[in-house]
Amino acid sequence: MSIAFTFPGQGSQAVGMGRDLAETFPEAREVFEEVDDALDQRLSRIMWEGPEDELTLTANAQPALMAVSMAVMRVLEKGGLSLVGKVAYVAGHSLGEYSALAAAGTFSLADTARLLRIRGNAMQAAVPVGEGAMAAIIGLETADVEAACDAAKQTGLCQIANDNGGGQLVISGAKAAVEEAARLATEKGAKRAIMLPVSAPFHSALMAPAAERMREALAEVEAKAPSVPLVANVTARPLSDPQEIVSRLVEQVTGRVRWRETVEWLGENGVETLYEIGAGKVLTGLARRINRDLAAVPVNNPADIETAMKALL
Repeated sequence: MSIAFTFPGQGSQAVGMGRDLAETFPEAREVFEEVDDALDQRLSRIMWEGPEDELTLTANAQPALMAVSMAVMRVLEKGGLSLVGKVAYVAGHSLGEYSALAAAGTFSLADTARLLRIRGNAMQAAVPVGEGAMAAIIGLETADVEAACDAAKQTGLCQIANDNGGGQLVISGAKAAVEEAARLATEKGAKRAIMLPVSAPFHSALMAPAAERMREALAEVEAKAPSVPLVANVTARPLSDPQEIVSRLVEQVTGRVRWRETVEWLGENGVETLYEIGAGKVLTGLARRINRDLAAVPVNNPADIETAMKALL
């Protein structure tokens, strides 16, 4: 049975996440302490006690979600699991790509935490609050959503940011253009067009300053070849060369997260089970909508870990 590990992105955070891991497993608690030390901040306190609006800040949510994923990984590894020989591929949704690479040994835990803090700050700073927007378009074909974005470009930049599968596409760009594209998508027959409560137009060309900041930041850290291939967001194809991985991480800031294609590629290349490592169950739900033949299993609490260990070892 071929297995892939997937790692969640922003939107999966919730106050209290990871606390049961820290209370149950010393090795998980060590992960949260290492991330706190790397950031010189008690991020774990915000994760476990809130307030929610502070946890939701991009610069906090990104390293926090990675910390939960890596806490789960550390517990699995302490229990005897090695990615090599057990897991065929890793993949992560947006910031989850960094979690996947940390799990596969490309970046150290401390470097990953610092990179995600830089990424969160850079993405927030790239566009003044209120000038960008994102919207979810439900129940419309990709070509029709692209046409709506093209038609709205007279009011500003607009593009598809995420192809999440299950009939869900997310568009991103200048606020007026996104609102117009959402209106046009509804006219074209979208079941719903929902403006998203986000603070910046992620995965759009407006994020170019953040991409440049990540190019600089990534050049300053050591990147090793991953122990298992990463299926990259922007290509939906496996990568193992660290230089190409770094290049794609820069591209990812302004590029489309091709999650539907990623899950489809995994299913077409022998993967039968996806384990979602970290907070929430968003990717598990998406996987089930994209390919019902794939088994999708969330692993984010002590009971999940016990079940996963029995299946994996």
